[in-house]
Amino acid sequence: MSVTTQAPLDRAQFAREWEDWHRTHEERRADPHGFLAVAALYWIDEEAQPYPGIPGRWHTSDEGPVVELAAGESLRIGDATVTGRHAFGPIAEREGVTVGFDGGVIEVARRGGRDILRPRRPDFPFLGSYAGTPTYVPNPRWRVEARFVRYATPRPHEVGAAVDGLSHVYESPGYLEFELRGETFRLVAFPGHAPGTLNVLFTDATSGLTTYAANRSLSVAEPDAEGRTVVDFNRAVNLPCAYTDFATCPLPPAENRLPVGIEAGEKTPLARAHGIATAQGIEPAGAAS
Repeated sequence: MSVTTQAPLDRAQFAREWEDWHRTHEERRADPHGFLAVAALYWIDEEAQPYPGIPGRWHTSDEGPVVELAAGESLRIGDATVTGRHAFGPIAEREGVTVGFDGGVIEVARRGGRDILRPRRPDFPFLGSYAGTPTYVPNPRWRVEARFVRYATPRPHEVGAAVDGLSHVYESPGYLEFELRGETFRLVAFPGHAPGTLNVLFTDATSGLTTYAANRSLSVAEPDAEGRTVVDFNRAVNLPCAYTDFATCPLPPAENRLPVGIEAGEKTPLARAHGIATAQGIEPAGAAS
């Protein structure tokens, strides 16, 4: 693979930039209404029923999730206070809305073709006890040039999830090719959160030893006109399923199981929020325990 030689890195500046990035990432992760505040995961049934710790009776329908609030109960949706019956409308896969209630917020979303509820509480004990995630020391050796090879048309990839019986389908625009220790590797890429960026889900020889067994995630900058970009494994992070049973995170495609040890980025979290993820029998997948 042909690459363009990069200018030498200032190692001190590299370390400072990494520290700033990871501090910001940790602050976002520990937000009072962030994923560490998720106190439960409920899969909504077609029969209206209450769920512990949140107002109303909930069911799913052609109108999407529906809540029926009793007298004295209310939710906050944007600037409006909602009482009585409220239909959220159909929610697209991997989308959701956040509504407020006394005690926190509720994520009303759709995952794996089913509607879900995830209450997030600032007083959730796991959030209060979170002490940070251990990492490898950042090292420029794990920052490598890569070439993005775009498919003629995006290719669908069905991948497993952090709960048994669930799967996700993502459209891949192409793959990243790079070299480590004289060997060439490829990683299937999915669209990133910011326009033009890419996201990679992967495991490697450290998975289940020093890093989380099921997956890690890496954001990759938008490739230039010739497909050139940089894969910086120092910024590999854990997905929510590394911290909690209440996550439905995707697992990496089979092509992204690297046979080498990527001794960079975040390690296995020090603690985990355990719980029953549903009242309907879907349990956390063994690979993500």
